[in-house]
Amino acid sequence: MIAVIVLFTVAVAIGVVFFVPPAEGMGALVRIAFFHIPMAWVAVLAFFQNAWWGAAFLRRNDFAADVKSAAAAQLGLLFTLLATGSGALFAKLTWGAYWNWDPRQTTIFVLLLIYGAYLTLRAAIFDPRRRGRASAVYALLAFLTVPFLVFILPRLYFSLHPTPLLNGAGVVAMDPVMLVVLGAALLDATLLYWWLWKRLCRQKGEGS
Repeated sequence: MIAVIVLFTVAVAIGVVFFVPPAEGMGALVRIAFFHIPMAWVAVLAFFQNAWWGAAFLRRNDFAADVKSAAAAQLGLLFTLLATGSGALFAKLTWGAYWNWDPRQTTIFVLLLIYGAYLTLRAAIFDPRRRGRASAVYALLAFLTVPFLVFILPRLYFSLHPTPLLNGAGVVAMDPVMLVVLGAALLDATLLYWWLWKRLCRQKGEGS
């Protein structure tokens, strides 16, 4: 599996470097988006899984579900950090500063705090059953904020951030070559996340 992911990643990198054309107003810096957007997408996917498996723990009291939920949160936080870092790099190269408290930067910072607190909560509770229940409830409540922080609130205010892939008219505003390469990058990041998640779940399961 990992060999396939590595080959696919190399193919995506070739597509980004050699086939993605410069974008109007951003030039070659648009290539950063082909890392940034997949990282953000995977973070949302991971936080959804965190809530999904948290709910499964509450329904079945199954500690395997708690392990899967916690692993998803850890990776979600990692991918959020990668999305934040790539966004900060783009900001520095485009606007001259790594951090501008732009609406999208602000909301992703809040997201980092929310899920950082989730991991802190888990570390503070030693009883496995209490930890599982508290973490599951927190995961469900935390995920309610994700659509607002990622998709809704940043659109309500003026932002230096480039126009989202899906614009206000509901139209995908992207060159066809860019769209194909972005789709491949999203799939690649999803496969990488899935492999990391399965591996982390296995490690956590063996360590419990």
